[in-house]
Amino acid sequence: MKSIYHRVVIEAPVEKVYEALTTQEGLSGWWTPETKAKSEVGSTSRFAFGPDYFKEMKVEELKPPSRVKWLCVKGYEDWVGTTITFELQPHDKGTSLFLRHDGWKEYTEGFAACSYDWAIFLRSLKFLCETGKGLPYPNHYK
Repeated sequence: MKSIYHRVVIEAPVEKVYEALTTQEGLSGWWTPETKAKSEVGSTSRFAFGPDYFKEMKVEELKPPSRVKWLCVKGYEDWVGTTITFELQPHDKGTSLFLRHDGWKEYTEGFAACSYDWAIFLRSLKFLCETGKGLPYPNHYK
C-alpha cells in the first residue's frame, strides 16, 4: 500500500489546531464550507466540493489534542478504504502537524493530485489557525 505524508509547523497551540480538525466550524474554515461534521468517534462527516462531488469520512479515532483518524467511506474510488491521520505535537513555534493518508493501492494521477491538494489544504489550515482565515475550497489555490 502507498501513503501520502506531509508535515507542517503551525504557529498556534495544539488545542487550537485540534479544534480546527474536529469541529464543523474548524473544518469548514480550511477544507470546504460545505461540511457537516461531529466531533464523535463513529460519526460520519460529509465534505462537499461543488454540487457534484463529496467525500464521507468515518471518525475512527479522537485523542485530544494529539490525534485524529478518519476512514474514507465515500468519495473517489481511489479514496474509499483509505485512512487519513492527523498527529499533533507541541513545537517551540506552536504545533507540528503530521498528515498521513494511508492505504492507496498504487501510484496514480489521482494519488499525485491528492498529495498536492493535501499540501494546499494544510496551508489553508495553517492560515486559519494563525490568522483566523483559511482558504477553503473553492478558494484554496489563491
